[in-house]
Amino acid sequence: MTGNSKKTLPIIHDRREREAGKMLRVEQVDLEFSNGERRTYHRMKPSGLGAVIIVPMLDDKTVLLAREYAAGLHHYEIGLPKGRLEPDESIIEAAQREMKEEIGYGARNLIELTRLSLAPGYMTHVTYIVLARDLYPEKLEGDEPEELEVVPWPLADLRSLTARDDCTEGRTIAALYIARDYLQGETVDE
Repeated sequence: MTGNSKKTLPIIHDRREREAGKMLRVEQVDLEFSNGERRTYHRMKPSGLGAVIIVPMLDDKTVLLAREYAAGLHHYEIGLPKGRLEPDESIIEAAQREMKEEIGYGARNLIELTRLSLAPGYMTHVTYIVLARDLYPEKLEGDEPEELEVVPWPLADLRSLTARDDCTEGRTIAALYIARDYLQGETVDE
């Protein structure tokens, strides 16, 4: 269950700087603090309603991860299924859809655990963490350019996972530890 398969990176044919487009806006905020100090801040405002990241538990000990291309770092990254909330879609509905699109599973039991901000000093984006249990196979067509590899991983071995060069995304790491602690708390409460 190490998930060490290598994929060939996509070929970059061109790079160019772009203005913030439909996916992102930059907002200037002129502020005055309670002590009278004035400052101008800039913050990124992603379009949309936020995102979900799902911790899909295959069984009580195994989480399902996905290996997909990460354009920001130009490598393949192992992480949790995730995606944007669509208009008129609840957090739970978005989590269900994204799991089916990315890893080919739905869940009978979904629980919203908490939410994370990415960089609250300059970004308004929020990601909701959803724990998914009692999985069943169901695939929906997604927007990924290639099939994602599903990587089962023992939840008890997060230290080895986060020591890897291909598991660096903060949302994934935080969500895994939050879900692990939540599940351990359930066991203590029983």
